[in-house]
Amino acid sequence: ARMEDSLLGFAAGMMLAASSFSLILPGLAAAKEMTGNGAAGALIVVAGLALGVLLMLGLDRFTPHEHDSTGPCGPGCERIGRVGLFVLAITLHNLPEGMAIGVSFARGELDVGLPLTSAIALQDIPEGLAVVMALRAAGVGAWRAVLMAGASGLMEPLGALFGVGIAGGLAVAYPIGLGLAAGAMIFVVSHEVIPETHRNGHQTPATLGLMAGFAVMMFLDTALG
Repeated sequence: ARMEDSLLGFAAGMMLAASSFSLILPGLAAAKEMTGNGAAGALIVVAGLALGVLLMLGLDRFTPHEHDSTGPCGPGCERIGRVGLFVLAITLHNLPEGMAIGVSFARGELDVGLPLTSAIALQDIPEGLAVVMALRAAGVGAWRAVLMAGASGLMEPLGALFGVGIAGGLAVAYPIGLGLAAGAMIFVVSHEVIPETHRNGHQTPATLGLMAGFAVMMFLDTALG
């Protein structure tokens, strides 16, 4: 359990750093260039952040899934087994990551897209391992757990297509899309990942993992960007 919490903390740190360095900062720069005003540009990105939070609140409310602290949530959750709720929750969490990748490549800027995509790919490793461990603990067979974890990741390319779509239209859609993806990712980290890492009494390893993940992403953003 301590290893699982540490790995999830590492993934959370990478998501927070990716939101900051690869989404919010490029969004602020693009919005300022577009408007010629720093404050107006910041308001555009803030609007995107708010849209990302609203999107995840809607999905959290209307999609059946399960939290370890509060149990099954969402409509129809009583008709779905515990394993199914796990998979739906995992799939829900992969959506903002895919959106972030799509938005970051929407204007063909590799210095924005490559660090973010590399970070998400790396954090998917501990996240995927934690998912399989959770499914195994729920009594799912080894190969079935691997296949279910892999299938849940298919939401990321779908989210990437959505991200490209929302950021590839009007010029203002690009910084708004970056803010939306960042808001969705930060929401997931605060609402889901960090509480999950702290529920077993392993707060210190989880926090150290978060700091390590943040540092790795910051290095990747500097080295690749």
